[in-house]
Amino acid sequence: MSNGTLLFLRLVHIVLGVFWVGGATFVALLLMPSLRAVGPAGGAVMQQLAQVRRMPQWFMAASILTLLSGIGLYWHDSAGFSSSTWLGSGPGQMFGLGGVLAIAASVVGMAVNSPTARQLGALTAGVQAAGRPPSPDEAAAIQRLQARLASAAWLVAVLLLLATAAMALARYV
Repeated sequence: MSNGTLLFLRLVHIVLGVFWVGGATFVALLLMPSLRAVGPAGGAVMQQLAQVRRMPQWFMAASILTLLSGIGLYWHDSAGFSSSTWLGSGPGQMFGLGGVLAIAASVVGMAVNSPTARQLGALTAGVQAAGRPPSPDEAAAIQRLQARLASAAWLVAVLLLLATAAMALARYV
């Protein structure tokens, strides 16, 4: 790979990785607790984020591009995944661990967060369109979806923070 290609991959990996990790951490630490605290009214915010601002798609795109660029960089450093010396080294293992943690975070985000946010947005949109407060069943469903989203958001944030830490330390182990 040329230096220009490596620089581009590194730029994409770091900039989109920062967006992904920062966004996931913000959602888990600040946004989800705030939405849960305001109850059903938080559903309107989630509807805006999921359906209008398309937050799940932004995070999905950032995660895919971060992972692909990271795999490209790992492939280069490991001589096409064939250098057992590099793969077994401290940096090789730490970058590998970071990659596995980031892949796990992406799977949770795509399998749990994205569909749950869509369900929550659709439910609250229906309540808003009806121009009434949610029924007890709807309120219970909103709370259940918010709890699932909050738990999964925490898991994604922790996995991504651990992945970031592994990659930040990789060159020094």
